[in-house]
Amino acid sequence: MATMRVANLDDPAQMRAIDRYVADHPLGSTFHRPAWSIAVARGCGQIAHYLLAEQNGEICGLLPLTEVHSPLFGRALASAGFAVGGGPIADDAVLVELLADAAWNLAGRLSCPSLELRGGSTPAGDGWHVEAGTYAGFVRPIAADDEAELLAIPRKQRAEVRKAIGFDLVVRTGTAAIDRADHYAIYAESVRNLGTPVFPRSLFDAVLDEYGTDADILTVSHQGRPLSSVLSLYHKGVVMPYWGGGTREARTWRANDMMYYALMRHARGRGCRAFDFGRSKFGTGAFAFKKNWGFDPQPLSYAIRTADGQRPREINPMNPKYRLQVAAWQRLPLWVANRLGPWIARGLG
Repeated sequence: MATMRVANLDDPAQMRAIDRYVADHPLGSTFHRPAWSIAVARGCGQIAHYLLAEQNGEICGLLPLTEVHSPLFGRALASAGFAVGGGPIADDAVLVELLADAAWNLAGRLSCPSLELRGGSTPAGDGWHVEAGTYAGFVRPIAADDEAELLAIPRKQRAEVRKAIGFDLVVRTGTAAIDRADHYAIYAESVRNLGTPVFPRSLFDAVLDEYGTDADILTVSHQGRPLSSVLSLYHKGVVMPYWGGGTREARTWRANDMMYYALMRHARGRGCRAFDFGRSKFGTGAFAFKKNWGFDPQPLSYAIRTADGQRPREINPMNPKYRLQVAAWQRLPLWVANRLGPWIARGLG
């Protein structure tokens, strides 16, 4: 009989045991790692709860949870907070249901009216709304060499990459202070231009600090001016460019195209076998962009459960009801957006 408990993320032995289970489980993702839960808690001031299922003292399932509080969007328990994955993983379907039930009971005790499970195994019990067909993931193998990588990109997009290669662009990778500062400045400008608030810089710093060599920043510059930058995560031989963006000037020099091609080369040098372009919503520009790179979309399933009479949180900026807010945010001076954005975004989860 399995028992459920909340892990102690301050215990190094428990951390190592969880990391081993995540590494061995076929659905174990970078967002299941304790490092992610700890970084989100430290970087955004939210609270981590990490559920473990155990039998005979051994882990047989787990579910990372973030207790998200927002004065604008309410309260929720999310797995995993600020992630596109991290839902329940376990040795069998029965344990998945037990973990999901335990998480729902925890949500009730924490007065969180909704529980959001992103990826992992989907619970099948009563009360769950499974959302499929809204988001797709994009993953493909990394080619064996640079020329093969170019040939794996469809012709139209390959032409853009070749243009970028012909420009005087400089690529650097690292996690030093200059890498972090340039990345945040570029990312903040990029999301302001899209009409969304930027996450706190403390979140990016915490992820880089907790992940160590399993995260880095790649930045593309022209004549000393940083144009595009991406913070990537590395897990099980897969690179995931997670937070990336470019300035308006980046389009002129095809800096974003160079950024992703250079990341493929960089990841291959690190021994990665696959490139995970993350998720995008069907019908969006980001969805089309990733398809243009030769990635086939794979539908993702998320499970949501809410208390009786409660509606799920709606935090997707693509929702038409946010159209006016998005347009107004795009017009904000960058310094204003950077001052207000982190206060809003730390509660999105």
